[in-house]
Amino acid sequence: MLKTINILNKRAKFDYEILDKYTAGIVLSGTEIKSIRLGKASIAESFCEFHNGELFVINSTIEEYLFGHQYNHRAKSERKLLLNKKELKKLFKDSDNKGLTIVPLRLFTNEKGMAKLDIALCRGKKNYDKRETLKEQDTKRDLDRIKKSF
Repeated sequence: MLKTINILNKRAKFDYEILDKYTAGIVLSGTEIKSIRLGKASIAESFCEFHNGELFVINSTIEEYLFGHQYNHRAKSERKLLLNKKELKKLFKDSDNKGLTIVPLRLFTNEKGMAKLDIALCRGKKNYDKRETLKEQDTKRDLDRIKKSF
């Protein structure tokens, strides 16, 4: 029985307007996947960039595996993402031309135990957009409280 891991980037939905979502595989070493399965990873400050036509996630933190000894990995390093060629071309064209960014939203393990990364093509929000989302969250919370009391 596999324990599903779900590590979220909560700040991304607040800071960015999400346009497109993709699910990408991620290239990991043995100790990295073991740390992810223990839940010791963070994608809060990470982003994605293209290098030589390949997509990499940068600034994601996967803590060192406790029992890794000399074969352990570095905590912060670039990790390659696996997508189809069509998806890579579309992401490269959109992020290059329109000034959009690619941000990871969720790091999870699927039913086979493989680590996947949900990424999104995003546009940065302005301060007034952020205030609107805060107002919407407050009204939704108030409505839920009223519904619960009845």
